[in-house]
Amino acid sequence: MTSEADEGFEHLIDSTRFKLKGKIAVEQVLPYLHFLDQECKDRIKQKSITDGDIAAADLLLSTVIERPHKQGWFWAFIDALAHGGSELAADYLTKPPKPEEEAENDTCVELIRLLAPSLSEMKTTVVCGACYSAELLTVDDNEKILAVTNNEGNRRGAQELLKRIIRRRPPWFSQFLQVLRDAEEDKVYRELTGSGINEEASAPKQEPAQSEPVGEENSEAKERNGIQEIQEEPADLYLDPDLPQSEERFQPDGSASAAAAGEASSPEKPEISLWDYQMEVAKPALEGKNIIICLPTGSGKTRVAVYITKEHLDSRKAEGKPGKVVILVNKVPLVEQHHSKEFTPYLKHLYKVERVSGDSQLKISFAKTVQRNDIIICTAQILENYLEIANSGVDEGVKLSDLSLMIIDECHHTQKGEAYNHIMMRYLKQKHKNKKLQKEQKETVPLPQILGLTASPGVGRATKLEKAKEHILRICANLDASQIMTRSLGDFKREPRKAIQTVEDRKQDPFGDVIKRIMHEIHLHAQLNPTGDLGTQVYEQWSVQKERQAAKEGDQKVRVCAEYLRQYNNGLMRCNILRMQDALSFLKNYHEEQNKKKSSPDEEQNIQITDTERFLFKLFNENEKELADLAKNPEYENDSLSKLRTIILKEFSSRKQATGIIFTKTRHSAIALNQWIQENSKFDDIGIKSAYLIGGGDQSDVKPMTAAEQKDVLKKFSTGEVNLLVATTVAEEGLDIPKCNFVIRYGHVTNEIAMIQSQGRGRAEDSSYTVVDVKNSGVAERECVNEHREDMMHKAIEKIKALSPQDYDKQITEYQLQAIMEKRVREHRQNKKVIKNESPSAVKFSCRHCNKQVCTGEEINIIGDMHRVNSTVEFKKLFIQRENSSLLERLVDYETNGIIACKDCGQSWGSMMMFRGIELPCLHVKNFVVNINGKNISNCTKWSDIPVKFPAFDYSDYASRMEIDSDEETI
Repeated sequence: MTSEADEGFEHLIDSTRFKLKGKIAVEQVLPYLHFLDQECKDRIKQKSITDGDIAAADLLLSTVIERPHKQGWFWAFIDALAHGGSELAADYLTKPPKPEEEAENDTCVELIRLLAPSLSEMKTTVVCGACYSAELLTVDDNEKILAVTNNEGNRRGAQELLKRIIRRRPPWFSQFLQVLRDAEEDKVYRELTGSGINEEASAPKQEPAQSEPVGEENSEAKERNGIQEIQEEPADLYLDPDLPQSEERFQPDGSASAAAAGEASSPEKPEISLWDYQMEVAKPALEGKNIIICLPTGSGKTRVAVYITKEHLDSRKAEGKPGKVVILVNKVPLVEQHHSKEFTPYLKHLYKVERVSGDSQLKISFAKTVQRNDIIICTAQILENYLEIANSGVDEGVKLSDLSLMIIDECHHTQKGEAYNHIMMRYLKQKHKNKKLQKEQKETVPLPQILGLTASPGVGRATKLEKAKEHILRICANLDASQIMTRSLGDFKREPRKAIQTVEDRKQDPFGDVIKRIMHEIHLHAQLNPTGDLGTQVYEQWSVQKERQAAKEGDQKVRVCAEYLRQYNNGLMRCNILRMQDALSFLKNYHEEQNKKKSSPDEEQNIQITDTERFLFKLFNENEKELADLAKNPEYENDSLSKLRTIILKEFSSRKQATGIIFTKTRHSAIALNQWIQENSKFDDIGIKSAYLIGGGDQSDVKPMTAAEQKDVLKKFSTGEVNLLVATTVAEEGLDIPKCNFVIRYGHVTNEIAMIQSQGRGRAEDSSYTVVDVKNSGVAERECVNEHREDMMHKAIEKIKALSPQDYDKQITEYQLQAIMEKRVREHRQNKKVIKNESPSAVKFSCRHCNKQVCTGEEINIIGDMHRVNSTVEFKKLFIQRENSSLLERLVDYETNGIIACKDCGQSWGSMMMFRGIELPCLHVKNFVVNINGKNISNCTKWSDIPVKFPAFDYSDYASRMEIDSDEETI
């Protein structure tokens, strides 16, 4: 029976719930809540992972006050809060602060939250240590912050520190300021106080303009809790102090004009000033029309978008209508770039601006983020996910009707299969439904205005002008654009000098000859007759097809030989573009990896080595010394590398200060070229400081760059600490890269869009754009074709602009209806494909290398609609475990732990993963030959290729069985 005291405690917690939620460190408090069972704790912990701390704190409070109560539950809860780093939450329940004290603390908290992006530049480990010493952080706080900093970078660590410190008891803020003062964190200290650490307190003060009050204010100055009233601060807390604050005229690319640069900064908010050509292309959008703005890289498209955003929200506000703008990008780094460099400086003082990406914790509460902010910058996939959630009705999502303006950056990606296209197909379906509703005189669903931004829509696969025109019209149709806006830049247009450097075949290539000799011996051993010349893309395609066919037929000799031939062919191609020693290093690493597969961590377990594998190992070992000796001889170096060396030396020698970008095809070549530059003394003598920039996806054998690492490289490039960037296609479009004197495309040319984007990187006066050919690459020919395609694109756009409004609308409507029908057909086919008719028992899996029968589909379960695991005792007897340092990924409530490999032959099968405290083998389907009803399939690269629906993994059943099997082990 519940006592009156218990009811009173319940009411107290429930009435202060709103204040408590943001002050509870759930992760730290849970271990002290001894009156809650483990299942409740697991549920709250999972809530924290999926929905964030606030939602988890809300669930924790509901669980705590749930009846029936255990004796002394309330004081046990207070004790848990006090020991779990949530003393302030405990105070609210035992000795609540006075209203004025609470208001002051809320002001401090809000100040930290508002300035979090710029405060994140602190030296996190130093500040964390000082805060811990000052007892501002608990042991758990300290360990968590340092772990986040080590694993995810300084900025994320700083955000974790700020999140935890605002939960402390007052006067935490004044103590934090003292820590910053002692740590000489002048910039962060200045952000919070308005003056530097060594500046006098009598500095002139002014009241900043604010969009809304940060807390309660009095007319008298006061310093309770270590903070003066906000209106006394001399700096504008909503602006980055490094950004220009005067009403100055900007160049098209966003840089300040020379005249403005010399002026003293003004306390006024920066206003957006557009050039005439920018205002011209913006005009239809300012009238509320859907348009595409097509302007070259560096001409200020994003600045135009900021201006349109402001005018749109201003006009909506004036009309008494709600305004909501979402800016969609296709790369994670662009989210932060647009937020910090464009939208925040110009609009934060007027509207609430937020950014969300896959790297952001806000992605789990995206719907709330959209509700609370006026401008949201996010990756397209996040919006698409939440549109689908709203459509399915399973949870709170986002609807297109919630938005009033949608800006799509790099909108030429609005084509089949792209996230942009999925979003716009939803838009087009609703648009045409609205037409039907109008005819029926029913209420229509509001849709946002669309603004597309691109430097080049391209021509697709068109070879004729009419097809190019069709391609661009289809993009216009997909974006529901009433016009495609282009303008001549006049005096602002900078055309780089262009050159194509062809290469000569090596007079002698003994290094390549040795590799070819090895490959011919493998051909004889496996009785293979390849198509295509060695060292070409055609040969690589042949070797991949041969490997798949041999795996399907169970021909182990041919399968292994085809795989080795592909790697040797790779070595030949690298030899044509990089140094011989880079090609040799690649081949050595591959053979070392194969050798490791044959070594078992269990000395008693002998992994089979076939005669073919012995032959292949021996073949490389016999030739390795000769290859190593030849790799040291510069006389045999490729001509492409010599041409590149000459161009770089010329560019840096002919200018006082040069900056440049080298675009290359692969991550490996970017890293190797950067190493070559850094090891060359001639480059060092003329002051070349290089770095590489590669993508963040984990789809290759090269360690990807994190977003923080990419940002760090770009920052060094912008400040001059790095003056030569070696990059993959990640730097071609979108990223804000400073003006360059020269751009080099080294052995890699794709389409006309990439050509236009990379040419646009050469923004400085008298810039150059050079294509360096590489043997067997055909880049010189492709570059000429791209020039023709670019010319065709401009002619096609002019033909589109010359269409009458009636003809244009008719064609756009036809393409839209066609796109809707095609998507319907694709969805129908996909639904048929998704129907998993086959029984799991009809599927068998065998090792791709040794053909050993591994398991059937009946033994496989699925976790999280993603991971296929085999938890049977029989399967555990078939594999060995190896450490794999590259598997550092931590996702949701599981983690990858190492790799599993065939006990007989060493072939990798997948990885071990930790799921809720249980270690499970997770299978990667590409490592197996799949047999369905007696038919072998060797080219399954993803589980969705198999028409079988596997049952979900039953955690409770498995955990129970483990507990029964072992009385000593506790799950």
